[in-house]
Amino acid sequence: MKLFLTVILAATIGSSVALSEPKPPPMPEQEMVNRYVQATQAQQSALRGGTEEVDIDAAVPKFKKQGKLHALKNISKLGKITYRALGFSGDSIVKTEVIANYLKAEVEAAQGPSNLSITPENYKFKYKGTQELNGRQVYVLHLSPREKKVGLFKGELWLDAETYMPVREQGSFVKSPSFMLKKMQFVRDYELQNGVSIPQRTESRVETRFFGQVELNINYRTFSKDTSEAGFGADDVEAVADTSAVEQQ
Repeated sequence: MKLFLTVILAATIGSSVALSEPKPPPMPEQEMVNRYVQATQAQQSALRGGTEEVDIDAAVPKFKKQGKLHALKNISKLGKITYRALGFSGDSIVKTEVIANYLKAEVEAAQGPSNLSITPENYKFKYKGTQELNGRQVYVLHLSPREKKVGLFKGELWLDAETYMPVREQGSFVKSPSFMLKKMQFVRDYELQNGVSIPQRTESRVETRFFGQVELNINYRTFSKDTSEAGFGADDVEAVADTSAVEQQ
């Protein structure tokens, strides 16, 4: 279970829309990719030192179990991720086996090497066409991993045509990290705020051999710059599973 949650971090099952008729890209694909890489570097810098209020909903339909955690996510100026739990409602198995493992995996992934990012070193990019999203023109690129490695996915990257910031990432992971995990899919949506892409929602689905389908949805409610280091890190994330750390209703 934890391995699946770790893989999800490297990259929702949203509504499908038809692309406009394929046309030649407005510029060489390599230049488009270069602009995207530059934009994401600016994005990472803008997100550091910020705080997001998030709701994490998880469910294990086979066992009719679900739960919801409300928390504050802090990204320090050095990129360290911490969480402060504000409240929880639902079943304890979802809290301990899904949500707590997700939080721990994200904290640990942020501390490790960044070798799973969407870059030319990891992916081949192919222009597919344009689309309109929320009143803005979007370039759609098909992503193909250069190697079949855990954490990489095959799918699409949607770029805002004006800023080249990502507005959507979606696809299926090309390699399972465990025999217990089968098909894994995700969609992550962003919203442009002051020229920067801010995460808005992530939906993920995985077919497991024991739990059946596991669902994990994250809604990012607010984002603000904050220099506070409040929260908890990898050593303290297990507190989410402790009823004394979060309010259980």
